[in-house]
Amino acid sequence: MNRPTGADDGGTRDGSRLPRRRQGQLESQVLTVLRSADGAATAGWVQEHLDGDLAYTTVITILSRLYEKKAVTRARQGRSYAWTPASDEAGLAALRMRRVLDGERDREAVLARFVSALSAGDEARLRALLSRAADDSDGADGSHGADGSDNGDGSQGPGGSHDPDGRDGSHDPDGPVAPEG
Repeated sequence: MNRPTGADDGGTRDGSRLPRRRQGQLESQVLTVLRSADGAATAGWVQEHLDGDLAYTTVITILSRLYEKKAVTRARQGRSYAWTPASDEAGLAALRMRRVLDGERDREAVLARFVSALSAGDEARLRALLSRAADDSDGADGSHGADGSDNGDGSQGPGGSHDPDGRDGSHDPDGPVAPEG
């Protein structure tokens, strides 16, 4: 079926085709623009500040998907929304990793393969983070992270997100073992 190339099907408003982007690239670009804003930003503002010539509806779609993923927050501003990033880049990468893990049946196998593929440096970092999370989980200093976790520095720890429903695997016999404190 021959269709004209345009902003509504992945092209630009002038009819030219945009190069195919890797998964998450547009979301990352939108989040970068949102972080550069002084406070909350409208979709129109985001569109104006993005490199390229994306249609307004494309920006709205990206922001809506980010909202569904809890990567951005929104507040009514007149008839539209003002958008704000909910986390930094590291937090969003951790959220993506977490979603992949949560979507797999054999969590242990996925984690084992992930860990076995780490470089020596990354393995050492992971061990240090797990050790720090175990030390922090005893709550001896009474500190709590920004997300309500026991990570007193506001970080989300190696798991990437706090799950108040207990679906983070710490109470799941098939999930990863929670550090003992």
